[in-house]
Amino acid sequence: MTFSLGIVGAGQFSGQFAALFQAHPGVGDIYVTDLLPERAEQLAAAQQLAGTFPTYEAMLESQAVDAVAIFTQRWTHGPLVLQGLNAGKHVYSAVPMAISTEEIAAIIEAVRATGLTYMMGETSQYNPATVHARRQIAEGAFGRLFYAEGDYVHDMDLGFYEAYQYSGGENWKATASYPPLLYPTHSVGGVLGAWQTHAVSVSAIGVRDDRGDGVFDREISQFGNDFSNATALFEVAGGGSFRTNEFRRVGYPSYIRESRFRFFGTEASMEQLATVSLWQDKKGVKDITELLEPKPTLAPDDPSLEHIAPDLRAAFTSGSAPVHDRSRLPREFDHLHNGHEGSHHFLVDDFVTAVNTRTLPSVNAWVAARYTLPGIVAHQSALQGGTRLDIPDFGDAPEL
Repeated sequence: MTFSLGIVGAGQFSGQFAALFQAHPGVGDIYVTDLLPERAEQLAAAQQLAGTFPTYEAMLESQAVDAVAIFTQRWTHGPLVLQGLNAGKHVYSAVPMAISTEEIAAIIEAVRATGLTYMMGETSQYNPATVHARRQIAEGAFGRLFYAEGDYVHDMDLGFYEAYQYSGGENWKATASYPPLLYPTHSVGGVLGAWQTHAVSVSAIGVRDDRGDGVFDREISQFGNDFSNATALFEVAGGGSFRTNEFRRVGYPSYIRESRFRFFGTEASMEQLATVSLWQDKKGVKDITELLEPKPTLAPDDPSLEHIAPDLRAAFTSGSAPVHDRSRLPREFDHLHNGHEGSHHFLVDDFVTAVNTRTLPSVNAWVAARYTLPGIVAHQSALQGGTRLDIPDFGDAPEL
């Protein structure tokens, strides 16, 4: 069984995923559309896709497309997802799910009403640290887990200026000021992808930017945002807490590891830094760095990455880590590029399997809401000087 797929957005990210979808035996014809038609044409030609559509609307009207995969600007995902679901298409979406509670509620209702597959492609779901912590939690190795930390630390100077210039055109500074806490899913998802709970309240602090280059300038920002760094402390259901850091001005080598995690339980703990990962219990410390280290699958100077800033290329070259169980993946992926610490193969397979078997994917709409909504509320808390705010919850996914 196969289905046809429409790629929405032909930017720096989508080409890597188009190749994986194309190789998956569960996917048939693949099409692409972009606001800049020449980019869609270039991607279609480079990867020998089935064709292009002049607009997203035309793609949705076509009976030739069964599902869409959205790789557009992060604040556009919510409305585009809703359009896709309401047009009868299964939807894969890059992160975040949406940027408002109302958009999230509407997506969940649309999934419930249509019975279609929705998945958010959160890479931290398969981050090696999250995979390992998830297994250890399931086995009870931590004892009672009571605290965790998730960082997404990526300095703007390390490739983000170039990325926003590529996607934002002449007004790129207005979009480069995207609020850090509205891009929460790498840090939150890495914690909650292992710890089976959800956030119920938050207090957050934002740091106002002072570089003065027009990025994170409230007068220029289309989001009215001048926070470049932010920290949030979340209370979780069942007792305990976790903290996330979303840093965009930071002296840290994000090209080595931009997402990192720590978990603390009554019997053991796990901590991760840029180049070291440790498992600790009451008897001592074990170095698990090698277990969590992805092996590169693509050279940083590969021609397919020429349009991506050098400091961002590590996100597209990392392969699987020893902790990853690749036995469920199609053999067609064995020698293909991977990315984001080995997550890309698993995310594509999750979506394809869910559509073809009509089962819930790992990061379904209800899970995606629990990874996204905490950041939306945290941003409001930061705007209010750290006021503790309750986080709504849409519950667990219903059984199919």
